[in-house]
Amino acid sequence: MELLYAMTLGVLTTCGVYLLLRARTFTVILGLTLLSHAVNLYLFASGRLVAGAPAIVGLTERSADPLPQALVLTAIVIGFAMTAFVVVLALKAAVELRNDHVDGENPDEDRL
Repeated sequence: MELLYAMTLGVLTTCGVYLLLRARTFTVILGLTLLSHAVNLYLFASGRLVAGAPAIVGLTERSADPLPQALVLTAIVIGFAMTAFVVVLALKAAVELRNDHVDGENPDEDRL
């Protein structure tokens, strides 16, 4: 289980960094979203991966830590708000600049 979890975190982080390094705005937004999902999974895993354990300490011998779960829920809400804001900002920039490159310049125009 831990190996699958670690591989998933690695793939999400790798894909997120790759998409962040692209020159298009939409792929940068997807990269940020994938990185935020990877961080959420990492925070969730820091609360111990225990199946079927209650989040309340003291009821059983094994319990899950509720603090990472609360942090992940908060991070999901903040990540959704950030993604919505960045999408609106990117759409406005794409309409005004008439392209979706991160720096606002189209590299194909230099070749003409």
